[in-house]
Amino acid sequence: MTTGTSHLRPDPHAHPAPHPGPTLSSGTGPAPFPGIGPAPFPGIGPAPFPGIGPAPFPGIGHAPSPGTGHAPSHHGELLQGVFLDADGRPRAGLVTLPVDAPGTRADFTPRPGTPPDAVAVVPGGRTKAARAARFAVALCAERTGRPACGGTLRLAGGVPLGLGMGSSTSDVLASVRAVADAYGLRLDAATTARLAVRAERASDPLMLDARPVLFAQREGRVLEVLGAALPPLLVVGCLLGGGAAVDTLGLPAPAATGAELRAYARLREQLRRAVADGDPALLGRVATASARRAQRVLKHREFEELVALARRTGAVGVQISHSGSVAGVLHDPAVPGAEARADATRRALDASRIPYTRTFTVGGDLNSPRIKPSPGGGYFWTAKGCSLH
Repeated sequence: MTTGTSHLRPDPHAHPAPHPGPTLSSGTGPAPFPGIGPAPFPGIGPAPFPGIGPAPFPGIGHAPSPGTGHAPSHHGELLQGVFLDADGRPRAGLVTLPVDAPGTRADFTPRPGTPPDAVAVVPGGRTKAARAARFAVALCAERTGRPACGGTLRLAGGVPLGLGMGSSTSDVLASVRAVADAYGLRLDAATTARLAVRAERASDPLMLDARPVLFAQREGRVLEVLGAALPPLLVVGCLLGGGAAVDTLGLPAPAATGAELRAYARLREQLRRAVADGDPALLGRVATASARRAQRVLKHREFEELVALARRTGAVGVQISHSGSVAGVLHDPAVPGAEARADATRRALDASRIPYTRTFTVGGDLNSPRIKPSPGGGYFWTAKGCSLH
């Protein structure tokens, strides 16, 4: 097996000049994958994180200034289950379907002289974001020598709550970045990931770039870099289960039986091949199989109808949030007539009383002349008939 080294970059919305993320090894051979992914993040607890981040700023003792952070969301998963790590141990892992919008903006206004754990969040109830901000204050104060203090954290953005689009991770990531900005720091992706897991117990890989990775969400580490980019996809989004919110942490953890491990290992290998070959059809089959397995827990009554209408409209498959209600019908945008098939999908969703959300294109080379913008303009979200807002 051959391994190489690649750098995952933080989301471009975070700062004008993104700081490179952790160095990871990308695997191309059969599982398990020796040497793939960074080691787990030891020392995740209430104590400060010595030695993390850029060098301290000697002599800087003045209070932090107001800071701002941004974070994207995602559209559920293409694959989620239990997988072997480099040491042959079973780990919960997922591969998300990225989107550029909606996202979260966080503004942190420090209050010098207040206790560092006195972080008020607006709107109220975003406890994970407030917790992440407190952890980030401790870390950033340690690294810069500036005083640790509380403050006010304000969150704004259009990520719907409870639909499985990574709203909590988006809040957490934007909050951490806002605090870091207040202290004049740009935290790398590995540091941000461990803070996110510490704040919310399980985190989506929104701190990484849009490259497809198999991510251990309960540990905040990459199990495998699957390739440079997903195959091109035209996604017609919708909501299952009436759009009801799902308690992510209330769902049972995936089983680690031999049969489950073998099934997910096959899907992992197929997804790796789909990425390597730029094959939307194979990716669609993997996403559909993973979504079907998730129905053992989610039990969306419309799922089989969604699969059937995807087949009728010439789609390559479906994908869902494995911890929510958002879903998507996947089309190959390079096949002639893709936009007409997407329109037919929207009409079929309406006829089946499955709420349509938005249409967007991801993966591949979006500058390719074969891939046209989604109806409504742009390569991502369109507002036509949207039921998310």
